[in-house]
Amino acid sequence: MSMKSSKKIAARTCVAGVFATFYLNSAWAILPIEHWQQPSGAQVWLVHSPSIPMVDVQLRFDGGSRRDPQGQEGLASAVALMSSKGVQALPGQPASTALDENALGQAWADLGASLDVGAGNDGLSYSLRSLTQPDVLAQAADLASRQIAQPSWSESVWQRERQRWSAALKEAATRPGTVAGQAFAPAVYSGHPYGRFATPASLQNITPPDMQAFHQQVVQACRAKVAVVGALDKAQADTLVTKLLQRLPAAKGCAPLPAVPEVPPLTKAQDIRIPFVAAQAQILLGQPGIKRSDPDFFALLLGDHILGGGGFTSRLMEQVREKRGLTYGVSSSMAPGLHAGAFTIGLKTRPDQAEAALALTRQVLSDFVAHGPTEEELRAAKDNLIGGFALRLDSNRKLLANVMNIAANDLPLDYLEHWTQRLEAVTREQVHAALQRHWQPDRLVTVVVGGVANPESTPNPTLQKEAP
Repeated sequence: MSMKSSKKIAARTCVAGVFATFYLNSAWAILPIEHWQQPSGAQVWLVHSPSIPMVDVQLRFDGGSRRDPQGQEGLASAVALMSSKGVQALPGQPASTALDENALGQAWADLGASLDVGAGNDGLSYSLRSLTQPDVLAQAADLASRQIAQPSWSESVWQRERQRWSAALKEAATRPGTVAGQAFAPAVYSGHPYGRFATPASLQNITPPDMQAFHQQVVQACRAKVAVVGALDKAQADTLVTKLLQRLPAAKGCAPLPAVPEVPPLTKAQDIRIPFVAAQAQILLGQPGIKRSDPDFFALLLGDHILGGGGFTSRLMEQVREKRGLTYGVSSSMAPGLHAGAFTIGLKTRPDQAEAALALTRQVLSDFVAHGPTEEELRAAKDNLIGGFALRLDSNRKLLANVMNIAANDLPLDYLEHWTQRLEAVTREQVHAALQRHWQPDRLVTVVVGGVANPESTPNPTLQKEAP
């Protein structure tokens, strides 16, 4: 790298760091969200924040793991991975205009900008961060548009990355937490794609042509949902989004993607016990929860916070840890998405205490669903969540994530503006009713990994002993 390039990168990094510091103090202020649709069909959500000359953009496509074909679990993540491993030559230009992964990384470093690509359950996302200095932003948009539309899909690079990924999966499978999760998800989701995951075998079924076909089907301008946060007005943001999508094939309306079925409700309890030589037993309990768009979201957010999501103030922590000393930590969580994500309770305990801890956890949940929270618990949960609301928006990227949450789940544009009022309006009776509608303690999936009285007496023939 040249001395000139090094100085340029250092200067831009310093500037970005200073601006980010100021932004931490101001980003949480609720700014209006503008929304429009481009002629291509792409939808844009903008928060115009002129305080610093930076912009964060996220482009999201309906191409998450819920669209992985059965037997090719990991395909969406492979597309995201390989999208950062090089780009094709420019059309009509020499092959030398192609960029391998090292040249691509260097190009981003020289700009002092970045493009991150990732795949979750529900979406394939490209996240751009750049200064809004015109020459820098123009180059960043052009490079990002190439990476979004024209990955190189190198066979040799994929062979290397697949080997690394497979090795990481095999290593992870020696850990009790992974074993528990891989038993829990299929049982909770009953065949839905949310309950499937990449394996070394499924990765062997994925080829660069498979990735390219997935990419061509999903990554189209008419399918894009784009969130923009930063020092751009509507006209500038619209121009930027157009540039980012410029190399994608033109489409006159998108054919609907195949519908993904909903998560089926559980019809009975399941109890899964897996022997494992480990210092602690891993316990997971749960069932399908709600979609993110469910009107009971705020009521269940409060209910979950009171039960186990509120840290040391939660019922589970008080009963299972503080009063009985059966675990160092126990918590509950929700994972709502485009489909019903899991409601989960998780804890670790000594193997000889696993049954007592499990029985008490079930009892606390049953009592909570049967009787609901107290007014004091509800008030404390509201105060805690409302008091921490600013921390959800205290950086550019957090604000961007919240805007994309609105976009992805079709929430109202004033969702953030009225978040605290909506939470404050929830009554104890509404929380109780929501708990009884959505949580069924008699239909839980329970997974216990390593819950034996004497772990040294029950060797595990297939999995390594957990490191202390």
